[in-house]
Amino acid sequence: MQSKKLDELVAQMENYLECWKQFNYFVNLARAKKFGPDEENQFLEVKSVIVQELELIYAAMEFASPTKEEVHVLIGSAPSIRYLSELTDGALRGVENQWHKIYISFQALLGQLKVKQRELEGESTLSSIFGGGNKKKNENK
Repeated sequence: MQSKKLDELVAQMENYLECWKQFNYFVNLARAKKFGPDEENQFLEVKSVIVQELELIYAAMEFASPTKEEVHVLIGSAPSIRYLSELTDGALRGVENQWHKIYISFQALLGQLKVKQRELEGESTLSSIFGGGNKKKNENK
């Protein structure tokens, strides 16, 4: 993967994970039963971004976990903050548990991307030290 594309994918994953944090924020609002129409609209927007960005991420790279189905099931199980606020405590903990599993899986993917990013940065540093000098000398001849 090219360095620029990898950098863009890392940034995309970081932004995507922020959406997952927002999802959890709204689950906590549901638990506290402190939300209104504005929060409901924001929750819908966050869920839309999560599903749309998931497709872009899957198109950019292959990974086994989390699956699209896992993400869709979680998003589908939370149609609104009001719905979440009416769940039993055990059911809401189930939503939080599923969110956490998916969130950690995406954090691991981000970590893998950052490893590749550092490897590419190391290769470009080495090539500029060892290979780049010869190329410039040849260009000057």
